[in-house]
Amino acid sequence: MSADPAEPADGAPRLTALPIATVVALLRRAGARHLDTDTVRADLAAGAPANADGTINLISYGAWLVRELARTESDHGS
Repeated sequence: MSADPAEPADGAPRLTALPIATVVALLRRAGARHLDTDTVRADLAAGAPANADGTINLISYGAWLVRELARTESDHGS
């Protein structure tokens, strides 16, 4: 068994328990050109969900980002 909770014994990262740097790397590869660790940390400070050990569930974080975008757009009358 792996010592890193984000990597199960088979070596594949768990999308439900990723370190911030891995979240940034995955989302940048997916096209988030301006994302960095400071942005993710700011999101966490603003209420984005995180696991008790400080890792991030990528699915929950993505859903939070969508909700924040929708809220921001509705606040601006878009």
